Amino acid sequence: METTSILVRDLTALGRVTEGASCESVLRGISEAMARGVPGCAGGTAELWADGPVLLAASHSELTALIDRERELREGPSREALASGTPVLVVDVVHESRWPGYCATAVRHGVRSVFVLPIEVDDGIVVIGLYGVRAGVFSPAAFTGEGSLTALLREQVTVALANVRQFDDVLTGAAQMQEAMEGRSVIDQAKGILMSTSGCSAEEAFEELRKISQHHQVKVADLARMLVSERGRRPAVTGTATREDGGQRGQGDPDHRRPA
Repeated sequence: METTSILVRDLTALGRVTEGASCESVLRGISEAMARGVPGCAGGTAELWADGPVLLAASHSELTALIDRERELREGPSREALASGTPVLVVDVVHESRWPGYCATAVRHGVRSVFVLPIEVDDGIVVIGLYGVRAGVFSPAAFTGEGSLTALLREQVTVALANVRQFDDVLTGAAQMQEAMEGRSVIDQAKGILMSTSGCSAEEAFEELRKISQHHQVKVADLARMLVSERGRRPAVTGTATREDGGQRGQGDPDHRRPA
């Protein structure tokens, strides 16, 4: 079994991260690329086992149901590959005796042959599954050697997931930097309010914010936002006029328009 130009193209494209890319989109792209580009492969799955919930993508809904059933049974080629760290080939599920429950489910979903490849990535394992509707479509010789399908999948899957994680790290870092800059700006505004109302220094104003935040168990930036927001809701001071008695009357005073 030779890797087709379509498969190489599609897997290589997954390594070029664009906006909106995620681990889920990479896994989905892998499963769909195998269904399109591997001779004899009618469908594909990709599972990422790492910290947190397992991520699963499948080219067809029947394969999602098959993987779900495999997890329930705790038996099958994907479970075997995950546990052993080595590829698993099922030439014909009809004559496979290792996982009777799984094989019965596979036959009901029209699956006759399976090849599963576990690939180690930075923080977990990706389990790639290829499924055929005819027996014997996957030859053992096709998955060994330098230019084999196995070598291609290991290289491209590792690169694609590493790139999308680096992209996520960049976005997260940029968001954190933006949040820090916005927090610093609002703290400076709050300090200015305290300095203008109490005549304290910038250092004293920040120390006061820090003490209040500790007392109320809120972040300094959140406290500063509340102070700035409260200041913004206060009504503006209106113009004043001098009364004959030397006091001041505002524009709301009914006598402020009285002729002199």
